[in-house]
Amino acid sequence: MKHANVAVFVPHNGCTHACSFCDQRQITGQQTQPTAQDVRDAVLTARNSLKENTKNAEIAFFGGSFTAIDRRYMEELLKAAAPFVWSGEFSGIRISTRPDAVSEEILEILKHYGVSAVELGAQSMSDKVLQANLRGHTAEDVTRASDLIRTYGFSLGLQMMTGLYQSSAELDRQTAAMLAKLRPDTVRIYPTVVLKGTLLDRLFREGKYIPPTLTETVVLCAELLQFFEERQIRVIRLGLHDSDSLRRNMTAGVFHPALRELCEGEILFRNTLRELETKKLCSGTVVFRVHPSSVSKFVGQQKRNVLRLKEMGVCAKICQDGSLGKYEVRAMDALNART
Repeated sequence: MKHANVAVFVPHNGCTHACSFCDQRQITGQQTQPTAQDVRDAVLTARNSLKENTKNAEIAFFGGSFTAIDRRYMEELLKAAAPFVWSGEFSGIRISTRPDAVSEEILEILKHYGVSAVELGAQSMSDKVLQANLRGHTAEDVTRASDLIRTYGFSLGLQMMTGLYQSSAELDRQTAAMLAKLRPDTVRIYPTVVLKGTLLDRLFREGKYIPPTLTETVVLCAELLQFFEERQIRVIRLGLHDSDSLRRNMTAGVFHPALRELCEGEILFRNTLRELETKKLCSGTVVFRVHPSSVSKFVGQQKRNVLRLKEMGVCAKICQDGSLGKYEVRAMDALNART
């Protein structure tokens, strides 16, 4: 069974910084803080729906800086979740927090309550970008916290953002490279979304911040996705979760409900171009073999990739080949394919 999270949102709690882009309540649509009973109710509901498959699921506290919230409140939430882990029903607890809110004392507490994974909101590894976006921590804080998390035996997750104020595609690539060196188990990539009432919103309205376009974001995130996957680092999220609140409060930036699919389609298209160049196929009908799970991504949303090939003079015929990897493309002239 596929891995699952029982998500409990602790919106904008524990964070003393008003980051340029951040308003967790607008992202999640949740205004109130969860109680211990809310945690138990969420887990019991998930247990009923997942049935015997709960052993592949984690209880996940998202939305705030979990290790920076009031200690008693943090332990109250953990105490509500821990029995479901201690009993073996769920695989563990996943929390997200800030890099400067991690210490040996905190990790000891997390270990006691069955926390299995700690995700850090790194966002950027450029101190210039971090400072411009009022993050309140440094790249060194990310490195220190990551090393400590791994030392204590937790699964390490790192989160990065693309297109932040005063960042660039090159700085985002450098962030990805530096995060990969920290050997995370998982990564989340979030293109910047501008929300009403944030500093980024004001900078955007004043013309001081121009977010990347969807096309620019897809090209960059496709590159980053392939970069991490080639290093056996799982990208477990690409883009924000869809919600009515997010759509209502977004004023600029990049959001697409199928961003990952767009990026995977871009990877396949780039590999297609390389294959055409290698085989010296520049026009006419070409048979492309791809993995069955990649056919729709090869075609692209609204047939984007097929239409781009057509503009180049190439008419695509697609065949499924289960022996290929998910991003592999093999091309053959249609005439040779028939003989």
